[in-house]
Amino acid sequence: MTSSPPALTRIRIGSAPDSWGVWFPEDPRQTPWVRFLDEVADAGYEWIELGPYGYLPTDPVRLAEETARRGLRVSAGTVFTGLHHGPGVWAETWEHVSRIAALTRAVGAAHLVVIPSFWRDDRTGEVREDRVLTPGQWRELTSQTERLGREVRDRYGLRIVVHPHADTHIDTPENVARFLDATDPELVSLCLDTGHYAYCGGDSVRAVETFAERIGYLHLKQVDPRILAEVVAQEVPFGPAVARGVMCEPPSGVPDLEPVLAAAQRLGVELFAIVEQDMYPCPPDRPLPIARRTRAYLRSCGAR
Repeated sequence: MTSSPPALTRIRIGSAPDSWGVWFPEDPRQTPWVRFLDEVADAGYEWIELGPYGYLPTDPVRLAEETARRGLRVSAGTVFTGLHHGPGVWAETWEHVSRIAALTRAVGAAHLVVIPSFWRDDRTGEVREDRVLTPGQWRELTSQTERLGREVRDRYGLRIVVHPHADTHIDTPENVARFLDATDPELVSLCLDTGHYAYCGGDSVRAVETFAERIGYLHLKQVDPRILAEVVAQEVPFGPAVARGVMCEPPSGVPDLEPVLAAAQRLGVELFAIVEQDMYPCPPDRPLPIARRTRAYLRSCGAR
């Protein structure tokens, strides 16, 4: 007889529109937002992210009503940035960020997930720029991210958590370490996405332990090792890789989430761990059964 794992008392589990095949504010192939809210609550989650701005209602009063009556709360908003381009993109970036930060704060969340811009298009695979940053671009990326962290904190009381992501310039363990070494821990924390980190060759348990003081947020997902090997060998862009099923339902892929969550619990801080199984596009009836099974699996890992 096996014993149950220790309760993960410091980990707050949630899910996100991404797990319902939502990547864009509007897309006829995506799950309608009302159905997403109904189903994420039905699957047993109490926390959600906003997803792409404009997918859920942007009126904070209506959003608060819609989530509250389903027993849901918001953990974070998400923004996309191209800060390695320097001060020239700041005004446009801030206009985008400030809208999302205001909504995020208005519904009681405290985090803003920051995803770097893609060097190739996640739909078409078109190469937009060099996948390797110059030293000058690295300096702009780190200094402008610190600026963003300061402004978001001072104006909205939110903490930014930067999300390493496939097909961006913050991807591999080496690039994540380089980015963290060059940024102020008081202004910039890390959103460790277990799926993207594995996709880019990283070990999430080692990352939690190595970057312990920088871990501010978790995204939970797994990759299918067989499909990953194919897409890496064939240099398949991230969007088409997702369409092939590279991000898979736990616990069928890697990394094993139980030791990742146990390592996060040992940090001794309160952390959100939000399920994000990239599934764009996907049939409308597919997400809910997966979400239910994933929630049950996470309970078996100690995430009550």
